Amino acid sequence: MPKSKVMIVDDHAMIRHGMAMLINMEADMEVACEAGDGPEAIEVLQKNAPVDILILDVSLKTVSGLEIIKTIRSMYPLLPVLFISMHDESVYAERALRSGARGYVMKQEPRNILITAIREVLKGNIFISKSIQEQVLKRIATRGYDQEATVSALTPSEFEIFHLIGLGYNTHEISNLLSRSIKTIETHRFNIRTKLKLKDTGELIRYATKWFTDQK
Repeated sequence: MPKSKVMIVDDHAMIRHGMAMLINMEADMEVACEAGDGPEAIEVLQKNAPVDILILDVSLKTVSGLEIIKTIRSMYPLLPVLFISMHDESVYAERALRSGARGYVMKQEPRNILITAIREVLKGNIFISKSIQEQVLKRIATRGYDQEATVSALTPSEFEIFHLIGLGYNTHEISNLLSRSIKTIETHRFNIRTKLKLKDTGELIRYATKWFTDQK
């Protein structure tokens, strides 16, 4: 049987190398190509297509993985995408699935979880942990429509910054974490406040902190 071809997109070379080693140890899959950011991912994918599955990091330095998946899906609508991330699954898994991904795995998980997730997605299934499945269903059943509709209006980049604000990071820290300019972060913060109808930074911090606490 031919091996399934895997592409990895992550801005940390060591993480890409580690995942590639794990995947290449399996008899039924192999890493065909890698990329370090969104624009490179498009270029590499065009040169190496077709691949069978794309493993995509949520937080890339140039653009959010939740943004780049839109371009990838428009070009390769049948290519399944599995998100990996350091971000809490309870916060990002639902949004990742809404973006068109077929699964979500946290980088802290044991190696067998990643391999299992790849195989499940290749079968056409959706992969998230059982505990998160229950949380997602509960949120859908109990969440207030108005609040969810408002937060859902945030772009992927705005949502990523909204999350970091909720975790207590300030503008300079977010700029360093995401390798984006302070001006860019401030613009996103302003847009978030406008969309959420919040009057000042203090209200934004309180809102973000409470919103993400409620997701747990």
